[in-house]
Amino acid sequence: MAHTLTLLFVGLLAFSSIIRYWLGTRQINFVQENRKAVPAAFAKDIALDAHQKAADYTTAKTKLGLFEMLVQAALLFILTIGGGLQWIDTIWSNILPNHDIFRGALVICSALLVSSIVDLPFEYYKTFVVDEKFGFNKMTPAMFLSDLVKHSVVGLLLGAPILFAALWLMQSAGEYWWLYLWLVWTVFNISMLAVYPTFIAPLFNKFTPLADEGLKARIESLLTKCGFKSQGLFVMDGSTRSSHGNAYFTGFGNSKRVVFFDTLLERLNTEEIESVLAHELGHFKHKHVIKRIIMIFVISLIGLALLGWLINQAWFFQGLGVTSPSNHMALLLFMMASPVFLFLIKPLMANYSRKCEFEADDYAAKNASATHLIHALVKLYRDNASTLTPDPFHSAFYDSHPPASIRISKLAAYTDH
Repeated sequence: MAHTLTLLFVGLLAFSSIIRYWLGTRQINFVQENRKAVPAAFAKDIALDAHQKAADYTTAKTKLGLFEMLVQAALLFILTIGGGLQWIDTIWSNILPNHDIFRGALVICSALLVSSIVDLPFEYYKTFVVDEKFGFNKMTPAMFLSDLVKHSVVGLLLGAPILFAALWLMQSAGEYWWLYLWLVWTVFNISMLAVYPTFIAPLFNKFTPLADEGLKARIESLLTKCGFKSQGLFVMDGSTRSSHGNAYFTGFGNSKRVVFFDTLLERLNTEEIESVLAHELGHFKHKHVIKRIIMIFVISLIGLALLGWLINQAWFFQGLGVTSPSNHMALLLFMMASPVFLFLIKPLMANYSRKCEFEADDYAAKNASATHLIHALVKLYRDNASTLTPDPFHSAFYDSHPPASIRISKLAAYTDH
């Protein structure tokens, strides 16, 4: 059985890597083939040089992503089948032979640290080479380092208690430890939805109340019309790190906030901002966020129940390169290997996400203006250098948002009435 699992894991890892590489090369070729001319539907609003910038930016990001994917696949193989996790576990076992929970936490943190160190150069290159070349980066190396330290500290402060709770429950809570852990995990995540906007997000960005009284009145009118109660309208200093623009809701229950990037407010007029917000309200009215949260909780419950069974199977450890079974190694193996087995779910999740985007667009068209939403989207496509011509296969597999041409076409149907 262990040998079968090894073959299945290696086969799926190779298969997923090949498919990802194939899709990435398709994306690059398709985007470059359509680089010479702006699609007819956008020809009046987007200049050829902006279209070509988007094509080249997409190509640069995709090439970097392909290299990163191959490195990550190699690292996963080395850590599992190659014995890397077992080697880390052995080192900590020699240092702390009689402290199972603390040692287990250190093993997991060490493995995650290795993965983070490997990912760091790609993040740095994306920021200071790719984004810098195309005029999007506003960060300095000092700010990059500061964010890295903050993320690490916050991650440690929030993650350590959950990790220790998980390992303690696995050791002490009996046969149904996985159910108790799921309950703890669920409560933690719901709490984070309420805590994040007020206490964590301000560590990385500055949030100030929306000062434009005219825009504020119009937005509040839309919120009232749509039955949305928020704790305030805020502007985030996104321009300190990037020139990309966005708007979003954050929080849960009574802590909900409406947040606009300052870059978004600089580019769009009042009607366009209202239409973008109406789109986000569409997600709220259709309960997309709640549905996604429930979906994640259901999947995590199934996953933990499966781990509750796998932890007692010797072949699970042996098949993934671990010769010393333990609670922490079971948890670590499951976290690292499960994405390989769930690879083919990705296009299903992307399809569901695109469906939600269409529903939110429909809501915005009915409660604000389809014409202004089209104008806003075209500006965002142009200013964020989003390609107008993604490869259909790549888009269907990965993209959480519909391709620009399809999305604009559906919205344009409202303007014909």
